[in-house]
Amino acid sequence: MDASKLPRWRGFNLLEKFTDRMNAPFVEADFEWLAEWGFDFVRLPLSYWCWAKPDPDHWLEMDEAVLAEIDQCVEFGRQYGIHVNINFHRGPGYCVNPPEEPLDLWTDEAALEACAFHWARFAERYKGMPNERVTFDLLNEPAALSEDVYVRVCARLVGAIREQDPDRLIIADGLLWGNQPVPGLVGLGVAQSTRGYQPMQISHYKASWVRSEGWAEPTWPLVLGNEVWDRDRLQRQQVEPWQALEARGVGVHVGEWGAFCHTPHAVVLAWMRDQLELWKAAGWGWAMWNFRGSFGILDSGREDVEYEDFRGHRLDREMLELIRQY
Repeated sequence: MDASKLPRWRGFNLLEKFTDRMNAPFVEADFEWLAEWGFDFVRLPLSYWCWAKPDPDHWLEMDEAVLAEIDQCVEFGRQYGIHVNINFHRGPGYCVNPPEEPLDLWTDEAALEACAFHWARFAERYKGMPNERVTFDLLNEPAALSEDVYVRVCARLVGAIREQDPDRLIIADGLLWGNQPVPGLVGLGVAQSTRGYQPMQISHYKASWVRSEGWAEPTWPLVLGNEVWDRDRLQRQQVEPWQALEARGVGVHVGEWGAFCHTPHAVVLAWMRDQLELWKAAGWGWAMWNFRGSFGILDSGREDVEYEDFRGHRLDREMLELIRQY
């Protein structure tokens, strides 16, 4: 296995260490159920605030007890045959979500040095573990950066990882919040991760964090004035540019996708089916955001779903059976 062609891993993002407010151990039952349903992949969007203080004076101090909980998650993956992809959703110097970091990863050497230090420690920790079991995803959703800046930072992080573990399979998210392929990374020998959130009027309808006030209730296909979002546009805009990257020897995976609980369920399922069919035709795997929660198949809080009681949780059986087909 190498970065030029990824397996068609399919699964979910698990959020136990997505923020320091949660910072809980990962749940073995999640792995049991995912394996039972035929999934083989989890992505862990991690915040370094879970194992280190958000203070540059203490950035290099890592809490071993928290790191051991990530080890436990990797072991759950081994036990249940599920690949674990470790991602820095918040690394020293950058997070797509507020609050801002005290220093800026893209411009400040101290932040870049700290982020490289953290990745080096993870690389050392999992050195020798097969890529079939664990891979690294450098940074979640870099925003509107210049490609040169992003490539420079990624090269530093990749170097820090490979100094400890030369064979580790590494993935880098695309630019513009994961939507834009990055040709400048081709020479680094890393795979790249895209997103499946377009159009945002479907995936983030009534989501307070994306200024969705005033959006009309969506349909699929979606008409926005003179614009139309449909399956063909998804193919042209969200698939074909990444296929061009793949043709240059870069493996592609959809690291996040899903729809917030306020989008009408029938619309979500129709939109999901089109995306899933396109990704299957492309040979790409995917990781849905999330498993348990407002985008997921368990405990999503939708008002237009007839939930099934599943081992103490509310299961969206119709959504589950749809994604299992792909």
